[in-house]
Amino acid sequence: MTTDAVETLAVARTVAALREHVAAYRRRGESVGLVPTMGALHAGHLALVEAARRQCDRVVATLFVNPKQFDRPDDLTHYPRDEGRDARLLDEAGADLLFAPSGAEMYPDGFATTVCVGGVTDSLEGAHRPGHFDGVTTVVTKLLLQSLPDRAFFGEKDYQQLVTVRRLARDLDIPVTIEGVPIVREGDGLALSSRNQRLTADQRAVAPTLARVLRDSAARLADGTADADAVLDGGRRTLLNAGFDAVDYLALCDARDLTPLARADRPARLLAAAWLGPVRLIDNIAVGDAG
Repeated sequence: MTTDAVETLAVARTVAALREHVAAYRRRGESVGLVPTMGALHAGHLALVEAARRQCDRVVATLFVNPKQFDRPDDLTHYPRDEGRDARLLDEAGADLLFAPSGAEMYPDGFATTVCVGGVTDSLEGAHRPGHFDGVTTVVTKLLLQSLPDRAFFGEKDYQQLVTVRRLARDLDIPVTIEGVPIVREGDGLALSSRNQRLTADQRAVAPTLARVLRDSAARLADGTADADAVLDGGRRTLLNAGFDAVDYLALCDARDLTPLARADRPARLLAAAWLGPVRLIDNIAVGDAG
């Protein structure tokens, strides 16, 4: 892909070039925000860039479709790629540098290290996508160490990923503040996702039901007295009756460590994953004022 239309966005292809740019920022006393992405950018990604711009002097965005975090080969094959478009969007959003390495740059011959975060990755996405989080935590560890930003920005849409990355940075003493950015939604409530473009027109009409079920369930659970099992069973039935093909999970969890909860009697999060045809949608919502 070409980035010829980009006028101000610098592009680094190697770790050495990335570090040269960051070192130049540091010499000028500038703070650095990191926005990791896999491309196929939408307004949700650009909200990360905007948050980074507000909090940091320089914004480094990364674009790398990480093969290690795909548990299904067809998902990796069909993942949309258009570096030129993504670079233009990042440039317009005010990013300063795009780090777009090759697979060989990130995983050179002989690469043999995997970073695994236990506990918070065992359930939800971790239970349904074997190996996914090992791929995420390995590549995120590399990106954080390659750039050593002041802050790194992750969307709350992938809430389990956000919790996991925070645990990773804490446990490995990586001196980066991990910032969560609220979910960006369509007007009908559907959380923005690169996978939404794979929905048929009929599936797209059904998709907002996921956000509605989360919202309605959260309202019923908010006072901390309702039994989660009964509420969530009803939510699953609603999704299937609306046209979802399968529900991987609809779960109430502690917002800090994702421990399953019977009631929302502490800061809590509702998380869901469900299928429309071959497209798997995920979403989540805070329960009550906390979470």
